[in-house]
Amino acid sequence: MNPKVQGGPATSLRPLALTMGEPAGIGGELALAAWRAAPCCFFAIDDPARLGALAERLGLEVPVVAIAGPAEAEAVFPRALPVLTQELAADVEPGRPDPANAAAVIAAIERAVALVQAGEAAAVVTNPIQKETLYRAGFRYPGHTEYLAALAGIDTAPVMMLACPGLRVVPITVHLPLAEAVGALTTEAIVHAGRVTAAALAADFGIAAPRLAVAGLNPHAGEGGTLGREEAEIIAPAVATLQAEGIAVTGPAPADSLFHAAARARYDAALCMYHDQALIPLKTIDFARGVNITLGLPFVRTSPDHGTALDIAGQGRADPQSLLAAFETARDMARARAAVRAIA
Repeated sequence: MNPKVQGGPATSLRPLALTMGEPAGIGGELALAAWRAAPCCFFAIDDPARLGALAERLGLEVPVVAIAGPAEAEAVFPRALPVLTQELAADVEPGRPDPANAAAVIAAIERAVALVQAGEAAAVVTNPIQKETLYRAGFRYPGHTEYLAALAGIDTAPVMMLACPGLRVVPITVHLPLAEAVGALTTEAIVHAGRVTAAALAADFGIAAPRLAVAGLNPHAGEGGTLGREEAEIIAPAVATLQAEGIAVTGPAPADSLFHAAARARYDAALCMYHDQALIPLKTIDFARGVNITLGLPFVRTSPDHGTALDIAGQGRADPQSLLAAFETARDMARARAAVRAIA
C-alpha cells in the first residue's frame, strides 16, 4: 500500500499521466518502483499485464489495477498502481526494442496530452523513448519535445529546461555536434529562450521577478574579442534586447565561473550556449535527480533526465529518483499554473 498519498494538498490536483516510454527499457520498472514513494497521485498509460508480470519478475510487491479512465486513479492509487490500458502489438523482451510496439509508445504520448488538454490529468510525465526504434516505424519528429509541440498546435518552438535542486539550465542549441552548434547560435534563438524561460519561471515556478544569467560561448566569455567574437556579435545583443523588455538578465558571463554555489545564488536559471555547457554542471551537482522540463507548452510536461538504459532493463537496477523528481516538479508546476489562473 502507498501510505504517502492520502488526500489533502498532495492530491488536490488531477492525477498525473505517465507515458509508457520504450517498453523494452526501464520505464516500466521505474513506474513500479516510483509508486511506493510517489509525491502525488499518477496513473500509467501502459499494458497492465506487462507491468504485473514485470513486478512479479522483479519481486516487487506492487499491485497493478486497470482503470477505465483517470477519474478512477485517485481511489485506486493508495492500494495499487492505476494503469490506463495501452495494448502492445508484440511481447516485450527487456533490452531489445521492437518497432512493432512503436505505435503503442506514440499512442501513449498522444493519450496523455489529450487527457491533460481535456482537464482529466494535471500534467504529462514522459518515460524515455528509444528514438531510433520510433524512426524505423516512421516517426517523423526529432524527439518528444517537437512532437509535443505539434500535438499542442503551437507555432513557436518550445524550450528545454533541465533542473535539479539548486540549478536550472536552458541549452540554446541542443542535440548538435559542437561545430554545428556554434554555427547555429543566433541572437534570435537566445532572445526566444530568454522570453520563454522568464515567463515560465513566473507562471510555473512562482518566481515573481525571474533572474536570468547568460553564459558566454568562448573561454573567458571571449576575452574582449581576442578569444572569439560570438559574445560581442551574437550574445550581448540578445542580453540587451531582453533587458530592454524588462527581464532581469546578466551576461555574457564566463561559463567556468557561472555554476559554483555563490554564482548560482544570483540567478534563477542560466541560458547556456550548447548542450554540454548546460548538462555537465547539472549532472555534476545532482546526477540522480535531474528533470527534463518542456517550457512554452500550454500544458505541463516533465521527464526523467536519462535514457531508456537498455543495458540494465529488466534487472531491477534502475534508480527511480529522477522519475520521482519529475513527478514532484510536474505537481508543483501544475499547482503554480492553477494559482495563476485562480488569480486571473
